[in-house]
Amino acid sequence: MTTEPLSDRRLPMILAAVATSATLGLTACAATEPGQGAGDGSAEAPDTPGPDTSGSGTAPEETPDALAFDTRTVDGDGFSGASLAGEPAVLWFWAPWCTVCRGEAAGVLEAAERHSGDVEFIGVAGLGEVDAMRGFVSDTGTGEMTHLADEDGSIWSGFGVASQPAFAFVDADGTFETVQGTLTGDDLDARVAAVTEGS
Repeated sequence: MTTEPLSDRRLPMILAAVATSATLGLTACAATEPGQGAGDGSAEAPDTPGPDTSGSGTAPEETPDALAFDTRTVDGDGFSGASLAGEPAVLWFWAPWCTVCRGEAAGVLEAAERHSGDVEFIGVAGLGEVDAMRGFVSDTGTGEMTHLADEDGSIWSGFGVASQPAFAFVDADGTFETVQGTLTGDDLDARVAAVTEGS
């Protein structure tokens, strides 16, 4: 069997094919470089540094989902749920027209005073107008506590509250237990002790 030399016409075609193949290979490599898209016009997010594990710094703590809210107090001041992150808290859910809530208000305030410095008690008012919420706070003498106006019910919903009164006991790490109904002073003390343990 004999081989014939490449004709002048076939040699340029082969060289063109080799050049095209090399170009495609370079293009494919370039498309997979960090920060580049996969050749479809999209772009991936640039690499960002991960958490600092060297011990020379600390990564910022994330706000637990349940505390990721911004609202206003019944007095109109801004309030961020993130301000409660890292510390235990007790949220008391009430409505301004609720006679049971009104009846337990003094006991809740007493518990808040007993545990002052260990856990923060926050009232979360819902199912009513802000003026009525202010009236409730004034009538019950609970103005020493911070009360949030949850007009759209989003905070209630975030803690799984379906009706008032209710309490959410929030650990320092943002985990919580919601209890529906009225609690006695002893019940409150026991549950506060549970969320403040180890914090």
